[in-house]
Amino acid sequence: MSEQDHPSSVPGDAPSEVRASSAGDALARFHAVIPAGGVGTRLWPLSRAATPKFLHDLTGSGHTLIRATYDRLEPLAPGRVMVVTGQAHRDAVVGQLPEVDESDVVIETEPKDSGAAIGLAAAILHLRNPETIMGSFAADHAISPDSLFREVVREAVHTAATGRIVTIGIKPTYPSTGFGYIQLGEPLTVDGAPHALTVRTFVEKPSEEVATEYLASGEYCWNAGMFVAPTALMLHHLERAQPGLYAGLMEIAHAWDTPERDAVVARVWPGLPKIAIDYAVAEPAAAAGDVAVVPAEFRWDDVGDFAAIGRLNPAGSGVTVLGDHARVVTDNATGVVVTGTNRLIALIGVQDIVVVDTPDALLVTTADNAQAVKKTVEQLKASGADDVL
Repeated sequence: MSEQDHPSSVPGDAPSEVRASSAGDALARFHAVIPAGGVGTRLWPLSRAATPKFLHDLTGSGHTLIRATYDRLEPLAPGRVMVVTGQAHRDAVVGQLPEVDESDVVIETEPKDSGAAIGLAAAILHLRNPETIMGSFAADHAISPDSLFREVVREAVHTAATGRIVTIGIKPTYPSTGFGYIQLGEPLTVDGAPHALTVRTFVEKPSEEVATEYLASGEYCWNAGMFVAPTALMLHHLERAQPGLYAGLMEIAHAWDTPERDAVVARVWPGLPKIAIDYAVAEPAAAAGDVAVVPAEFRWDDVGDFAAIGRLNPAGSGVTVLGDHARVVTDNATGVVVTGTNRLIALIGVQDIVVVDTPDALLVTTADNAQAVKKTVEQLKASGADDVL
């Protein structure tokens, strides 16, 4: 790769030069990246290390979350979708997404958080074409309608082409304490992106009192972790904020499309630091004034627990049921049943109950305690019960 193509040739104090290189048809340069990682411990015993939540149909659509994510993105980036996933999930991911070329299936030999995963995708794509605009969209989120999602992403791509890292902000519907927030700034003037705004700041997960104030102010969006940006600008900020991570990822990326890939990954990847992309890139870029936001009103859920399944699959009878061979009888009951067995489940006179029935583990809780499932998983892990994790 020539000197001018290398992201470190972008002056550290002159991101405007990254902007100047962003010309041409932005949508034609857009590549979608799907990070497919994590276990989803709050969805145990359905979601486990070998079968994380993105490999399940949790919306009743007939498609797994990762398949739905791909189908949502492919019309925006036909033939330009990359997936980043763990070694243990490679075969399942490839089986569900046979359209993705093998060179675009990026395997993490061990989890390193989103900074390394998304950063490596950015580095590989940048070396292939330094004019690339990438978008990162998690494999395990539920979004509808797809048409509105695509409109928002198109605005984000046009905004990114002006030399910004763009996050998609979700209009909050309740004072969530489980999400980070984005404080909205001033309107931007961007052709093709009438709703683009500057970002004042990113805010960590707040208390309920503060979240209520955010909701009432109308000045904040949920941070759904969706980013669209020129790869050159992503790598520019990664190099400035995390030079060690940047150097390691670039070394791997240079070897990615060569026979040396496996050897370089084996040598470099284990030593990379674990850091979220928010801390590695988004927050430093925001401090430099390089981040924008496109607010969105499509329906979004990170499917973080079994209460979310009830929200996504409202039941006329009072009990939401998921499972191909479900046998559920109810009487004066409400809640959620997820079953992977043909066992008959009878619910009588219970409200907001959560029942998850698998061949080797049974979970019974309530919607209010759905978030506490993670603690149970931690207890099982500490006790050595790896056979059910």
